[in-house]
Amino acid sequence: MILQEEIFEKAHYDIIVAGGGVGGVAAAVQAAREGKRVLLVEKSQKLGGLATLGLINLFVPMCNGRGKQIIFGMAEELLRLSIKYGYGGIDPAFENGRIPEEKLAEYKAKGHQPPRYMTRYSAEIFALTLTELCRDTGVDIMFDSIVSRSVTTSEGGKIKLLGVVLENKSGREYFTADMFVDATGDGDLMYRSGIPTVERGNYHSYFPFAITLDTCRRAAETGNIAMAIGGVSGGCASLYGDNHPKDIPLYHGTTSDEVNRYLITNQLELLDKLKKDERTSRDVVTLPGMCQFRTVRHIVGAYTLLESDTYRHFEDSVGAMNDFDRRDYLYEIPYGTLISPKASNLITCGRSAAGEGYAWDVLRVIPPAIISGQAAGFAVSQALDRKCDILSVSVPELQKSLEGANVTIHFDDADIPAESDDTIEHND
Repeated sequence: MILQEEIFEKAHYDIIVAGGGVGGVAAAVQAAREGKRVLLVEKSQKLGGLATLGLINLFVPMCNGRGKQIIFGMAEELLRLSIKYGYGGIDPAFENGRIPEEKLAEYKAKGHQPPRYMTRYSAEIFALTLTELCRDTGVDIMFDSIVSRSVTTSEGGKIKLLGVVLENKSGREYFTADMFVDATGDGDLMYRSGIPTVERGNYHSYFPFAITLDTCRRAAETGNIAMAIGGVSGGCASLYGDNHPKDIPLYHGTTSDEVNRYLITNQLELLDKLKKDERTSRDVVTLPGMCQFRTVRHIVGAYTLLESDTYRHFEDSVGAMNDFDRRDYLYEIPYGTLISPKASNLITCGRSAAGEGYAWDVLRVIPPAIISGQAAGFAVSQALDRKCDILSVSVPELQKSLEGANVTIHFDDADIPAESDDTIEHND
């Protein structure tokens, strides 16, 4: 027997953002600051995505590795917000985004690399401050709600979203909007709307927060609570696949079976490790609140960012970014990586943006995800104001808005080194 349920529209918004990670928060907040009525939908009970629920509590470097900050805008705003009420801090060597030349000379004379513009932060406190930020900017948050279905139509050969069906404690609720942002990190809204996507695999890795008597002692001795927090891994592979078991296939994370296999395998492996420890000398204080998948789906964009695009300027750039692991390497984020030629009123940001290989790794981490989210927030607002689709947004106007928000659109050619450092530093 097939049960049919009539679902009525609960509310209409200017913009609906699906996914409350840092990219989604940036998109929602920026659109709200532009005077738009915004609904932010998050499937969990706190904001931040991998940056909080995924326990990736590291604002990776936002500089070129030679003492100059590259990423600004809302990424810097959220970095400072992440440490406003909790531990962490920026190296005092940075002054106004740049280490003074005399200080750089001191590092060089000692044979040391300069510090990076980055910080650790409290994941839980950061999540709380993101909720406060959304409240203060007028963003409506819908927690504990998952986008289960999109309602679409065809317009001019392109897919147009009319609304989304949410599953939550109230059952099924239908919300409509004029513009949408897919900030799910998994390209879920794009995929469910029939927009072409690409899948990638994830390595066997699982990292909770843990404390031991030794880490607590170190924290007490230093007066720094951050020293109490360490880690223990369930899955054993690194970010780059080191130690990935040969008998375990990569996790695509796009089916319920794969998600469950990932969680059960990793959790039981973690428990097996803990069984061997002295139980009174350690504890696991936080398990990940979401799958720590770094790469799942991304859109087939109007442009796909490639590793070979290092040091390339794009006319439609919406922000400059640096490689988080390698010093010197600089990229720009083309607007084309955020839009699909098949979608008229839907844009993406963060991990769902179009990138290949290592370029996608650079594009998906916290600061670039925030910058692309901020660009998405400006873009949907502009599309509403100009009554055009997301593909017809004026890029020069978009860039002007981003520059007004302190986003660097094009990196300075003076920062392109004669020889680049290929060393991978494994910051994430």
